[in-house]
Amino acid sequence: MGQIVTRTELPRLVDEVRRAGSRIVFTNGVFDLLHVGHLRYLRAARALGDLLIVGVNDDASTARLKGPARPLVPQEERAELLAALEPVDWVVRFDEDTAAALVAAIQPDVYVKGGDYAAAPGVAGKPLPEAALVHAYGGEVQVIPLETGRSTTNLVERIVARYRPH
Repeated sequence: MGQIVTRTELPRLVDEVRRAGSRIVFTNGVFDLLHVGHLRYLRAARALGDLLIVGVNDDASTARLKGPARPLVPQEERAELLAALEPVDWVVRFDEDTAAALVAAIQPDVYVKGGDYAAAPGVAGKPLPEAALVHAYGGEVQVIPLETGRSTTNLVERIVARYRPH
């Protein structure tokens, strides 16, 4: 089981595991309404290294990115749920719209994002703002395919459709 760490203690912890020779994997996201797609994604990310750090957007950045109706689950609960998952070693909250500052601080060996992002320019998907930073220090970017039909948006749509008054 993982633990929730602060941004202040994260650099020291990363230094310790890096000195021990661990391959560090980092991913980030909102992780609102945790579902099996998230779990499978995190398992795939963890398989790329020895330690998985997950950055979770705080409530304010989630609302900026996903709209005023989100998040559905508060940041403390999303972090706690993520930390309880077997593939996750550490969870850290952040308040920026991108994880660039965290990526710069951690400099993971592997930076992982979901298949809706593009690992390089000219590749299908949303541009990945952190990719250039990762490549600049010699890290690797991996894009993991999304689980079809497994998304928070899809889940919310099914709930609304099922429970909407007729």
